[in-house]
Amino acid sequence: MAKVIAINAGSSSLKFQLFEMPAEDVLTAGLVERIGLDQAVFTISVNGEKITETTDIPDHAVAVKILLSKLTELGIINSLDEIEGIGHRVVHGGEKFNDSVLITPETLKEIEELSELAPLHNPANVVGIKAFKGVLPNVPAVAVFDTAFHQTMPDQSFLYSLPYEYYEKFGIRKYGFHGTSHKYVSERAAELLGRPIEQLRLISCHLGNGASIAAIEGGKSIDTSMGFTPLAGVAMGTRSGNIDPALIPFIMEKTGHSAIEVLDILNKKSGLLGISGLSSDLRDITKAAEEGNDRARTSLEVFASRIHKYIGSYAARMSGVDAIIFTAGIGENSIDIRERVLRGLEFMGVYWDPALNQVRGEEAFVSYPHSPVKVIIIPTNEEVMIARDVERIAK
Repeated sequence: MAKVIAINAGSSSLKFQLFEMPAEDVLTAGLVERIGLDQAVFTISVNGEKITETTDIPDHAVAVKILLSKLTELGIINSLDEIEGIGHRVVHGGEKFNDSVLITPETLKEIEELSELAPLHNPANVVGIKAFKGVLPNVPAVAVFDTAFHQTMPDQSFLYSLPYEYYEKFGIRKYGFHGTSHKYVSERAAELLGRPIEQLRLISCHLGNGASIAAIEGGKSIDTSMGFTPLAGVAMGTRSGNIDPALIPFIMEKTGHSAIEVLDILNKKSGLLGISGLSSDLRDITKAAEEGNDRARTSLEVFASRIHKYIGSYAARMSGVDAIIFTAGIGENSIDIRERVLRGLEFMGVYWDPALNQVRGEEAFVSYPHSPVKVIIIPTNEEVMIARDVERIAK
């Protein structure tokens, strides 16, 4: 049995899960927060209990050393020699990477060069890769890209109707994100449906603070709602989703903000937060809507209606759909949002049961058994997909 660790490094954080493969048993999981800041927090799960410590962690290299020492100190593993693979989540693989890859000096350089497309994410991912390489230099490491799953999109899906030279010279196109999640839930849906994924037309709704919808035909992504950046698509917690691009210079003129400041507003002050004026957390907004807050109610309707519209367009794109999947924090837990999204889809064969929809955080069929289009809640598991790719590629 091989032990594989899945890593998701942010600019000041590091999430991890240690798996025993191929059984996919989770031996431990945890999070390092506030790296480089005062009073960094290290949390690790041991036998179902969380252990939390506050300490100085000046950089990711120190975070990795503390993490690895805790694994042996707490008896989770006997020796670091037991770790046979490391999987790193990398946000952007551009057009270069259509699958996960073994990390070599050459691939690491290419990931760094793609930082232009994901300046907030790829540099942090690279820092995590280098930190582990410094401590476990001989353990094979694999990069798992959020964008890779969507590299099967045809050009009519990923091209923008801009001068073609912008695509050729600058790589301006739709890339899509949440690919690891969409891939996991689509494969799990095929298992639950008892059908080969090659025969299925699926619409995957990854709904969290960030949200994206994917059309998956024959196991391959043929379209997705996010674009060149994660700002595009449906309304989200703080992101606007699709807007008329002419609004950017209009807002600049009216407010005196720079283009960068307007983009910051679109990324961090819009979406559910912008419309409700209350919060980016759906739970807060749902509670306020139940108490009669009109803006909260409107923000929920905007959020759900955009998702509803994508489902209709993707069903048309695939000439039908076999199953609609809800996943991620909101998709798995919000009964209200699922109801709002599904209401009115009966015309295309979506017959769902409000009683079956009364579930949170569990795998479940929401549709009636006779419904031509199935509706399934599937909790996502990006970490296990990372571990699977490490085992597949490192071997």
